Amino acid sequence: MTENLNENEIKLKAIAALTALRGGVGTDYVSSLLGEVIPDEFMVPVGAEAREVGLAVLNQLSAPMSALISGLMLAFEAVADAYDETTPEAPTEEILQTLALELARDSG
Repeated sequence: MTENLNENEIKLKAIAALTALRGGVGTDYVSSLLGEVIPDEFMVPVGAEAREVGLAVLNQLSAPMSALISGLMLAFEAVADAYDETTPEAPTEEILQTLALELARDSG
């Protein structure tokens, strides 16, 4: 990432990544796009113990990752609402429950 992105810019990257995936763009491009929200460098205290370094990095990752997840959720809600308006016989809640059951079955 060449610059610090604000929360809204990160949400836009998340929506762009989903749009690209649905448009058939390769996963390498999408990974690169999402990777732009991760800082290139992290500031850690001089002489810090491993735990302090880990916490410093985690703190610097939490805001961009939270914004990325928020953008993905925002996009999902918009698509789910539009889908539910046009296809009420198979609401998104049922689709998600079916997916969860399939994942649970596969992991067991």
